[in-house]
Amino acid sequence: MSAVPIAATTRGRSAGLAAGLVAAAGLLVLVTLLSIALGARSVPLATVIDALTGTEGAGDHTVIVGLRVPRTVLGLGAGAALGLAGALMQSLTRNPLADPGLLGINQGAALGATLAIGAFGLTDPAVYVWFAFAGAALASVLVYALGSASRSGASPVRLALAGVALGMVFTAISSAILRMDSQAFDRMRFWLTGSLAAQTEDVIVRLVPFMAVGIVLALLLARPLNGLALGDDAGRALGVAVGRTRVLTAVAVTLLCGAATAGAGPLWFVGLAVPHAVRAVVGPDQRWLLPYSAVLAPVVLLGADIVGRLVAPPGEVQVGIMCAVVGGPVFILLARRKRLAAL
Repeated sequence: MSAVPIAATTRGRSAGLAAGLVAAAGLLVLVTLLSIALGARSVPLATVIDALTGTEGAGDHTVIVGLRVPRTVLGLGAGAALGLAGALMQSLTRNPLADPGLLGINQGAALGATLAIGAFGLTDPAVYVWFAFAGAALASVLVYALGSASRSGASPVRLALAGVALGMVFTAISSAILRMDSQAFDRMRFWLTGSLAAQTEDVIVRLVPFMAVGIVLALLLARPLNGLALGDDAGRALGVAVGRTRVLTAVAVTLLCGAATAGAGPLWFVGLAVPHAVRAVVGPDQRWLLPYSAVLAPVVLLGADIVGRLVAPPGEVQVGIMCAVVGGPVFILLARRKRLAAL
């Protein structure tokens, strides 16, 4: 086969993927508007657009600008952060079941925030976000240390088992701290379940820069991670700085998981299911996998939040519960497929 047809095919595939990414971005805009419009009290889309364009108003405008816009912004940031973190972890560990929740990263971040708020009374997000980052970093180090504590090194199964075990320990410690302080428990019970309504606008504003830095860093790691996918030796031959790439990936995951968990609480399965679905469409190329994950993960998270608001009026089901209800069967299906493939 000549080089011309191959080049034409490559260009055609790239154009198709670019068009798909634009369509995904359009879907994200639609879901964003629906997230602002729908809830216990639905608001017409025309009123939503009117409020977002700065037209003065009362009633619905106050609800939109003061409550639903911050909630939606948090969903956008946390969704993109978790989708990218899952894709990065799956690529770096070569573990198709890697996920910030399954590997204990979210629980580590939650423990850090719990210690700050429940044990030390530090309710300023500018302070407790650092505890969340420290918890996420500690969980990453411990999971990798335990998962690689054998002659054969780290494996997907050992990393998953270490993550689940440490996640249970972190959750137990967090629960013990909160049981000793009923006021702290009342402040954090919705946050620990996973909720986009648990934070104020001030908290979200302080978390957005950390999410933005993590997102940009993750997208810049696409090419080095493509090289590492071929193995360390092949990556070095292609000019990839293996050690630096791993460190920067760990930094990006810590920033993304720490900020997302500090804002919305521990959310399961978003970082697992979305990269899997994206990989089935775009393939393993991180240059497409990461942007698609960053766009589609907020679609899933905001969609789950919308459903949670509508299924139990006038109350709501927290988005963490909705993600677990949907993500649990997905994880079982993926684990079963991988096990059958290994037989």
